[in-house]
Amino acid sequence: MSKFLISTIVLSGLMAGAAQAQWLDTTLGVGGGPLALVYDSVDNRVFCANHNSNNLAVIDGATNQVITTVRVGSNPYVLCYNPQNDKVYCANRDSNSVTVLDGASHQVITTLQVGDYPHSLCYNRQNNKVYCANVFSDDATVIDGTSDTVIATVWTGSTPFALCSNSQDSRVYCATQNLGHVVVIDGASNQVIATVAVGTYPWALCYNPQNNKVYSADCGSDSVTVIDGASNQVIATVGAGYEPWALCYDPRDNKVYCANHGDSSVTVIDGASNQVIATVAAGFHPYALCYNSQDRKVFCANIDDASVTVIDGAADTAVETIAIGGNLRALACNPVQNRVYVANYDSNSVSVIRDSALGVAERAPSVERRFTLEAYPNPFSGQVRLQLTARAGTEACPYRPDVRIYDVNGALVRDLWGQPPSFPRPQLRGETPGGSPYSLTWDGTDGVGRRVPAGVYVIRLTDGVNSADRKVMLLR
Repeated sequence: MSKFLISTIVLSGLMAGAAQAQWLDTTLGVGGGPLALVYDSVDNRVFCANHNSNNLAVIDGATNQVITTVRVGSNPYVLCYNPQNDKVYCANRDSNSVTVLDGASHQVITTLQVGDYPHSLCYNRQNNKVYCANVFSDDATVIDGTSDTVIATVWTGSTPFALCSNSQDSRVYCATQNLGHVVVIDGASNQVIATVAVGTYPWALCYNPQNNKVYSADCGSDSVTVIDGASNQVIATVGAGYEPWALCYDPRDNKVYCANHGDSSVTVIDGASNQVIATVAAGFHPYALCYNSQDRKVFCANIDDASVTVIDGAADTAVETIAIGGNLRALACNPVQNRVYVANYDSNSVSVIRDSALGVAERAPSVERRFTLEAYPNPFSGQVRLQLTARAGTEACPYRPDVRIYDVNGALVRDLWGQPPSFPRPQLRGETPGGSPYSLTWDGTDGVGRRVPAGVYVIRLTDGVNSADRKVMLLR
């Protein structure tokens, strides 16, 4: 399928590179009624749950081709990914089950019976567990990520509807829609340790790791409740638009975006102050959000006008609206190829948007011509050594490179040269090509010295224009 440029965005007064073009790369036929998407960061694949054909389509992130389909249970509804064991979990709403797949082989490992009408999944990386909220049995099923067995069933109260995990305190939050509560589950004991009253009909949850806060989009009260992750106390109630429906977190700018289904807008909340800093017009009935850390943009899928609104995360303005498919239900970001995937329920397809004229995969060679970036040992348990070498016989870098570490969701974990280093920061501007290598080490901690959990992390070299990635596996 030929590729065409949707539009080129030029915004004066913004920092260079903040607004770039979005391309509709291709549209793939997948299965009947695609309803959910998840990105497999280890294998660079996207899994799509096809609600009406009872299967998953597996899309290769490099080629944008469907490489296989996998039969699952009845009416697959939601997906989540376990990066530590490279597994994909699919909740099958009408068969009351969760199918567990191997991310590399795409084979079904097992199918687990859970509660009645599973509606939401989340992964707790601190304890390597998966949680499944079951709407009609008023409970959450806890699945061990290593053994693929059900290890607990936690009573939550009426209509558990949404889940999110707290990566700092190993807690899982479950919104009970009919009660207007958020139930806090301890990740170690699988016990409810608090019940927090929020607004009416809590519809979505998200977590802010920088300030250790949990956000509840309360659809019935047109507000977002902010919960302190340490004390489990409500610290703010923020007015949003009509029917707040979906949430996502921007780790770069410490903002929370709330899609308001009823008035076709997106509310932007500052993560530090809990204040609304902008309201952005979106398409008709926004339904899903995702954040692209590569180009600092938020994508909003609008279910009733078949469009995606692209929001510049620096300026909090809509920079593009892209017409896509029909009845848009889900989004997923591929940070390696710098693409966003859109599930089109009515057209049985997935559309692929390329965010910026060149994705990371296409830009990487220009970095590699100047530098090599090696990581060893890999996997590692104590520390990993990163070696950056300027290639002999090439032009010197016009920008000073940076090395940062991200988790599989695109959240910044560590800026290695933003922390006090044990060696002089290399000044590569104008250096002699083919100079001595520079070495850095990462000890598996974040920017404030906390040990991060086991899993896959992305080491990203950027030179101000281009990027190159290396994946490393941290073992505990």
